[in-house]
Amino acid sequence: QFKLIVENPERPVASGLQIAAFVEYYPKSNKDLQDRLLLLIEEDIVDIPLFGLIPRCCLEIQSEINFGAVVANSKIISKEISIANRGSSSGIFKITYDGVVPLNIEPTSGAVKPKSVKKIKVNICTDVPQIIKEVIKVELEGRGCTKVWIKAVVVEQVLKVLGVSHGNKLECINFGPVYFGSSKTEQVLLYNESPERMDWVAVLEDDAVGGEMGTDLESSADAALQHLSLKNATRDVDVSTMILCTPSQGTLLPDEKSLLTLCFSPKKFERDFGVNDSSSKQDYVLFLRFEAVWNKDGYIQDLMNHPYLMELALTGSGIPVMLTFNPGPVIKFMDCFLGEKTQVVCTLKNESESLPITFSFRKVANFNISPKKGKIQKNSTKDVIFLFAPHQIGTLQVKQVVDIIGTVLEKNNLQISKTKSFHQIYLSFIGVCKSKRKNILFRINPGITPMISNPTGQFVADDAGWCSDAAPVAVLRSTQTQIHAHQINRTCKDDALPAFPNDRTASIRPGERNKKYRTIFTKTERYNYIDPEFSYTECERLAKEAHKEYYIDFISRLRQHRLQKDAARQFYIYNNSVDIGLKPAEGLVSPTISITDIPVEKQQIKKLSSDKNCLLTSRKLAGIDSESSVNEIQSGLNSVPSSTQEKEDCNLTLTFTQLHQILIGPSTMDFGDVCVDSTTVRKLHIINNLLVHIWIQIEIEIDELQQSGPLSQVVPPLTKTHIPIVFETNTLGIFKKSFTYTINNQHPGHVLVVAKAVSVELELSAKELTLNPVPGYLAESEFRATVSVFNHRNYPAEFTWKPVITDGGIVFSIHPAKGFVDAYRDLECEVVWRPGFNSPEAGEFNLCVHKGNTIKLKCFAKVTRTA
Repeated sequence: QFKLIVENPERPVASGLQIAAFVEYYPKSNKDLQDRLLLLIEEDIVDIPLFGLIPRCCLEIQSEINFGAVVANSKIISKEISIANRGSSSGIFKITYDGVVPLNIEPTSGAVKPKSVKKIKVNICTDVPQIIKEVIKVELEGRGCTKVWIKAVVVEQVLKVLGVSHGNKLECINFGPVYFGSSKTEQVLLYNESPERMDWVAVLEDDAVGGEMGTDLESSADAALQHLSLKNATRDVDVSTMILCTPSQGTLLPDEKSLLTLCFSPKKFERDFGVNDSSSKQDYVLFLRFEAVWNKDGYIQDLMNHPYLMELALTGSGIPVMLTFNPGPVIKFMDCFLGEKTQVVCTLKNESESLPITFSFRKVANFNISPKKGKIQKNSTKDVIFLFAPHQIGTLQVKQVVDIIGTVLEKNNLQISKTKSFHQIYLSFIGVCKSKRKNILFRINPGITPMISNPTGQFVADDAGWCSDAAPVAVLRSTQTQIHAHQINRTCKDDALPAFPNDRTASIRPGERNKKYRTIFTKTERYNYIDPEFSYTECERLAKEAHKEYYIDFISRLRQHRLQKDAARQFYIYNNSVDIGLKPAEGLVSPTISITDIPVEKQQIKKLSSDKNCLLTSRKLAGIDSESSVNEIQSGLNSVPSSTQEKEDCNLTLTFTQLHQILIGPSTMDFGDVCVDSTTVRKLHIINNLLVHIWIQIEIEIDELQQSGPLSQVVPPLTKTHIPIVFETNTLGIFKKSFTYTINNQHPGHVLVVAKAVSVELELSAKELTLNPVPGYLAESEFRATVSVFNHRNYPAEFTWKPVITDGGIVFSIHPAKGFVDAYRDLECEVVWRPGFNSPEAGEFNLCVHKGNTIKLKCFAKVTRTA
């Protein structure tokens, strides 16, 4: 079977040359052959072995598939294993698995071409925490059976709250006593103890069992019963304003820790019926849970039994500021004269037994306080001096504000704390300043007339020297009086200023060119001296005026430009569909309406705060859930965004808090037992609790779910709808696969579909039936009894009764002998026994279900024999 093709040289082969010989192999049997080829080189013999091998496959497969640690989030995860063929012919393989854990292996058999690799996909479902260590058997051609281990550790995705300093797990945070209006913060670590990333959100449970808001837990039962009105006051309180968390949402990588800041800001609840108990404290017990974003199914699943959440208890007490003043709050000072002082010593007492008080007095006129600020320890006192130092005469009554200083955090950034006033106490200061009587002593005028004197100019008071030393100039216009005007100057109507007789010091200074002065009595034009060394020339004066006009125009243009920018800014603020560029209440008259124009009052929708630190609360979520459930839409929704508003809303990138308000579920759709070749429908609920449209797109590549639809929906705000998911299969066994969906084409999610495909099956009400004589008939005429056939599955079952033939023949009959039992229905069949000579009293029937099970029914006739 070997053939040599060569032309031997007749002459010696020269150096550097070569000859070629071909060996052909033609196998005639499925066996490997071996031979040899002899090469004669002058006196040497070279033995060349020849091997003829039949083409074979050489299949290889790895011995293990390890998924590692994965999270139990009801996803279908897959890995590929390779079957490599290093041989020269195709090889077949076959995979078998009979383990407990459902594995989906595709394909389970096939052929691998030579010098190629075949990929086998192995899928596992991460629906429950477990340790997977299964083995699959792979039969490889030419190598026999090989075992491949499938390993995985499915764990719960757990969130933990740890302490910042010690790192231990926290279950409760006690803020302790905090003044109403102030804040206190605590920092914790949120730890993702799982092998996968997690998107989380914080939800405040304001309606949880065991929660308390504003209750004094140390009070007696009688006192608590008297303060039941506080429950009504706290029913509508937004608790998210008292408990803040930053950040309140986020993403944690595997084994990552995030620092959270919790802020407690208690608020005073006023009780009904005018009860004013300012000295009582109010205790708070609230629960804050951290949970995964995509694990909220609302009413579809119970979140309290879900492993993806962590609950943290928050406790604290709000106490009022109890600072008393003795004397106070109205403080009266002794009367005093101008320039004198009087004081009152006031004792400040902090009656709180829990916290100190830091106070600060605001500055007021005519009163001084020492010290102006300070700190009083709990249940202690401090003396403060109030000083009345009036600067004016009369009764002075002022309101003195006492600021209580504490820590108040910025709501937008809880990392920034400010020490400022969070509470004010008002005092009333009353003081009287009397005028002191002063004896004025006159002296004789030595001959020089002062600036101000009496008509005779003889006696002048000593305390009249408060006037300015500057020379007096005109204070009245000369045209206002004509009593002493000279006859020549009576017609003087120019705008001249009168000059005093003794203003000589003012008359020799440089004057203004455009001002004229006349005497106060005769209106004679007065001499006005202009010093050329100090006065402006005409050119300098004109330049000064031009310079002044230039800056006036410049400032005017700046003002005009600023007004135009402000008008444009105001226009853009009000340029919307509601205000249409008009400022509200700007010259518009409200229309008159009648009682018939008032619409029927509708339930107000509570909008969640847009503040990024404002927490979601369970009460708010329940309220908007009920609102959305009322607005249920069955059909008629758009498959793609069409209007401008829908396109704008569906392009938004939603936050984790917003995603948590969208309910799509159930996250696991369990169809239960489903008959092959049948169709079963379940609803995938979609609840949009947001105030914007959302776009849901479902991607289904599973053959068993291809009849589902519609796969694209634009859901309006505060609306509930559903998408029918249709399941049908023709393969027996357990089905576990998942499909994905996206919100606004960017936020992914998944739904696990679980079903058990079974064949049709019928059940009997009894497997043994006793037939009794029919009342009213002759004895031993016939016996009757009924048996019920139940169909507990979702597909009609076709059945046939087949009697078991015995030696005694067939004496039992059943009706109907064949037929159908609809899904989830039952059917009664009547069995009749007619007695005859030597008739057997027992018989059997086989209930044969088409493409289903077979059940045996035994029948006995109860015959009463008489002697």
